[in-house]
Amino acid sequence: MIPLGWSLGLSAILFCIGVVGVLVRRNALVIFMSIELMLNAANLAFVALAAHLNSLDGQIFVFFVMTVAAAEVAVGLAIIVNVFRLRETVFVDEINLLKG
Repeated sequence: MIPLGWSLGLSAILFCIGVVGVLVRRNALVIFMSIELMLNAANLAFVALAAHLNSLDGQIFVFFVMTVAAAEVAVGLAIIVNVFRLRETVFVDEINLLKG
């Protein structure tokens, strides 16, 4: 069995990579992938803690997070496709649709 500290450490590393991806990158698709990486890091932490505590609560919460992530991807990709059709770019610096 993998020690709890290693799982939580890997989860923290993946979450930090996701945060850096959201903050540094300007491509909307890469930002979405970074958000998914952060959600998967949270899921890894939930599963590791659930296994350590012999509880199913963490695994049930993982299914909830996966459902939210799937909905986020469906809506987000639809928005990105429509923005790309309108502006022909996916770079967030060039998308200023809400500016008055």
